[in-house]
Formats: sequence, structure tokens, C-alpha cells
Amino acid sequence: MVKIGIMSFAHIHAYSYAPALKKLQDVEFIGIADEDPERGGKVAQELAVNYFTDYRALLDQDLDAVVVCSENVRHREMVVAAAERGVHVLCEKPIATTLADAEEMISACQRNGIKLGIAFPCRYGAASKRLKNLLDQGAVGEVLAIMATNHGKMPGGWFVDKQLAGGGAVMDHTVHVVDLLRWMLKQEITRVYAEMDTLMHPIEVEDCGLLTLEMEKGSFATLDASWSRPKSYPTWGDVTMEIVGTQGILSFDLFAQTLSVYEDVDNRVAWENWGDNLDLEMLRDFAQRIANDQPLWITGEDGMKALEVALAAYESYKLHQPVTLPISRNL
Repeated sequence: MVKIGIMSFAHIHAYSYAPALKKLQDVEFIGIADEDPERGGKVAQELAVNYFTDYRALLDQDLDAVVVCSENVRHREMVVAAAERGVHVLCEKPIATTLADAEEMISACQRNGIKLGIAFPCRYGAASKRLKNLLDQGAVGEVLAIMATNHGKMPGGWFVDKQLAGGGAVMDHTVHVVDLLRWMLKQEITRVYAEMDTLMHPIEVEDCGLLTLEMEKGSFATLDASWSRPKSYPTWGDVTMEIVGTQGILSFDLFAQTLSVYEDVDNRVAWENWGDNLDLEMLRDFAQRIANDQPLWITGEDGMKALEVALAAYESYKLHQPVTLPISRNL
């Protein structure tokens, strides 16, 4: 039995992780630490788990691992604290807001013999795994170009505070697709060019971004990372790719569904989730690897590579020119 807690309920994904942890048979959900009793405290009461107002009190418990769901800028603080207590960590994406913080988190975990994973659940979708298999088999020949999207609704709150989030839509959405590209193509991104702006919402950070990514073997990708979905959209957003190869094209939509719900109440239109619960599968895999002392599938290093691309995009926009990776660790 793996004993796991949640540190902070600031990130909206915590509302999915908590019930998922409760469902896992080989996990003992120890509790939730969150400074807001109307947020984490309320969920802890609903799930009948312990509640702590200070994450240090949670770390005082008999724990194997924690899931860190704080504001992005606080990831370093919480991950380092957990590592120094000998507690393994699954950290919400992005790993941090700076490369220096990411490196400190990775180093702290390595020094203390702690496993650090990053929450990239998109890898766990059946469509993602099938696409990866097809690419490994050379289904479309040599990959030439990719057109990708990661759209979503504008989340508001601390997500639109640059000091807490590190940026806007580009910081929030670039990392998911970059991780998929690195994993599926087994290539690193070598150069980034980006345009971004605030066009759709009265906020202080960008709500749309368009990135061009050059891969190490010469192929390139475009990525639309935007908060462009209206509140009425039936799902939070999408993750899509069209992959062009020398022998064909692969079209991928991670959340494509065919079961729609139309209700008279509030004129509701929704997509009913009949497929994989990506968060549940990610947490199951994390818990099993902790229990069996196995290497994690998605590591802190993967998180830092994805963050580096997002930071390069901001630097490219600032300079109005492409940026070559690796970039300065001062960013």
C-alpha cells in the first residue's frame, strides 16, 4: 500500500487527482494540505481524508509520496521540502517557472534519493500510445512536419498572474505538446520561434501563442497554445496533431469523442467522457512505480526540457527572432 498526500489545492487539476487517488486500491490517500479551508479543506471533508492547513504538517505524516498542485512559482519550495523529508513527488506541470528552480528541484531529489515525476497525463491516452506505436513502426515514413494544438478555456485566478504562473497560455499549454513530441519522435527541439499576444480576454498575460519548433533531425512543428475556448465549449479544450511524413499523414485528436449530451436545463451541451481517465492512469502508474522502486516514466528532466521550450518561446517573442536551445539557465 502506497501512502500518498496532496500538497496544495491551488491547481484545478487537484480536483481530478483527489478522487482518483481515493479510487486506487493500492493507494492509501493520507490527506490534503491546503491553506484555504474552502478549497482543499472542503474536498478533504467530502472524501473523508485528513486536512492540514500547512503542507509541513502533511509531510510530518507517514508518507511515501505527495502530489504537488500549488501555484507554479511554489513548486520549487514544496518539492525541495518533500525531498528533504524523504518523500517522493509527482509535481504538476510546468515543473517550475525558471530553469534554475527546475534544476534545484531535480538536484534536491537526486541528493536525497527521491523520485521526481511530472504530471503529463497526455502520454497515458490510448490514442497517444497508439500514435507512438505507429510512429515507431514507420507508418508514415520519415516525419517531415507536425501541426499541433493545445487549446483551452481561460482559467482565471492565479493562472493570469505572471508572478505566480510564470506566464499565460504559452506557459500553461506548451509543455504538454512538447512532452508528447519529445516522447513520440525521440528527438529534442533545437530552435524556437514564437508570436504571442493578449487578444481574447482582459488579462495581463498572453492568451494566445503560436510557436514554430525545429527538431534535431530537421523536421519542424507548429503549435497553437491558446486559451481560445469559450465557456460554452463542451470540453475544457483539445490536444491535436497532424503529422506529415514521406509516406502519409497521421491525424491525432486525444480527446475526440462521439457521445454528446444535450439537456434542456441551462441549455447544456456536453461531451460525456467514455474513454480513458488520463489522470487516474497517471497516478496509478506513479504509485505502482513507487511501490516497486522502479524508475518513473516521466521524470523531472522531462519536465525541465518542456519548460525550456516554453521559456525559449518567451525569449523569442521578446527578441523577435528564433532562439536556439539550450538557453541560458538564468531564464
